[in-house]
Amino acid sequence: MMLDIALHADDGPVRIQDVAERQGLSLKYLEKLVRLLKDGGFIDSKRGPKGGHLPAKPLDQITVGALVRVLEGDTMLVECSSDSHCCVNEPMCLTRRVWKAAANAMFEKLETITFAELVQELRRNHMLGLLPDLFPDVPESECRTARDMAATFRHP
Repeated sequence: MMLDIALHADDGPVRIQDVAERQGLSLKYLEKLVRLLKDGGFIDSKRGPKGGHLPAKPLDQITVGALVRVLEGDTMLVECSSDSHCCVNEPMCLTRRVWKAAANAMFEKLETITFAELVQELRRNHMLGLLPDLFPDVPESECRTARDMAATFRHP
């Protein structure tokens, strides 16, 4: 949802109904995400006939890591990484250290990816015609809805 808003915000506030159509997502689900994104400081909302949602700050200041932290809450991949009392093996467990290191490395990388970069890459790929067939090996009869959605996916 955040990437869709970022992609289409140049045209003004983005309606969640439009995001739902483009992404094939439930409106109720997106309404829940809107609240989390607003509370997290990622989007601002504008009411009224020309209302919708816009990024709350420049896209180069919004990282994927920050967004994932807000949406997912705990940044650890396994419970014992953040709660040492959940496992009786914690004092001698070497895999806990591995999972903590993996989570830290993942978020370190996600913090370097901005929505400005993602939007730029999507636009560049679209201009170069690098949008692959998303369903090359799926028979038409088995995936009509998904193919229709992919065929009508709108890029700025």
